[in-house]
Amino acid sequence: MKKYIYSLSIGLMLFCMASCQRDRIESESVIKDSVVEMNDFDRWLEVNFLKPYNIDFVYRYALNESDMGYYTVPADYESSIIYAHLVKYLCIDSYDEIAGVAFTRSYFPKMFFLIGTWEYRNNGSIVLGTAEAGKKIMLSGVNFLPDVLEQMEGAELDAYLNKYYIKTIHHEFTHILNQTKVFSDAFKQITSTTYVADACFDTDQYWRGRGYITDYAQSEPREDFAELLSEYVTHDAAWWEEQIKAAADETAEVRKTTPSAAEGDKLIQSKIDIVRDYMQTSWSIDIDELRDIINRRTADVVAGKVDLNTVKIL
Repeated sequence: MKKYIYSLSIGLMLFCMASCQRDRIESESVIKDSVVEMNDFDRWLEVNFLKPYNIDFVYRYALNESDMGYYTVPADYESSIIYAHLVKYLCIDSYDEIAGVAFTRSYFPKMFFLIGTWEYRNNGSIVLGTAEAGKKIMLSGVNFLPDVLEQMEGAELDAYLNKYYIKTIHHEFTHILNQTKVFSDAFKQITSTTYVADACFDTDQYWRGRGYITDYAQSEPREDFAELLSEYVTHDAAWWEEQIKAAADETAEVRKTTPSAAEGDKLIQSKIDIVRDYMQTSWSIDIDELRDIINRRTADVVAGKVDLNTVKIL
């Protein structure tokens, strides 16, 4: 029995020595960085986003950059090119024009990340985009863009692009500005008792009569502020006047259930006055001038004057 145990011990020792020899650490790491060969779009992004603004425009799917709380899909290559042109021409260039390249370089997020479809919430609403810590904006619904541009034109195309794409970028950028310089607490007090945590209403809820420019604006003051500014600068003056008139008309309906309700049009006007002062005082930006710039540029896109598909570097 002793001889057997001795032989077994020798065998185990030899096995361990062999294992140690096989498991020694090599000088070269087995973990390799993936190498992606640059294409024309990558080079175009480098010239138009990375070098002038230090912005990384990420269109290749990256799981760690996506939101794990939703099912997401990659953005198509051709759709990503279109969205990159829209972001550059309608957003970055608009702020360049009114505030200068130094402003845009300093405050625009350092990453745009694209996903192919919308993110769907349990309450039936969709996530068009998110801003993270002032450094990143995630944009969704990218893969629908080619069909939108092919099937729509004129006012319909203008409205759709603004609602689902362009306004989203201005909305999220507003959050970034607010994270850098906070807006007045006076804004939060105007409709302080009527915000709701999960705002997803139909038009028969008369949100304008309650002092909100959109249904989503009712969710909290930060979203209210971002909705006001982004809606204001992506529509013309006539549209804004229509919203104010509608708010006044809806007030009568709100008072059927809340007799003490203030006039919605006056509430919205009080809020936009604070937004206007904030942008002028904090950032030296006149929101009427910004609106004119964005609307002029949007009209160029709708009229087909802007090439949204070419990425060749001349």
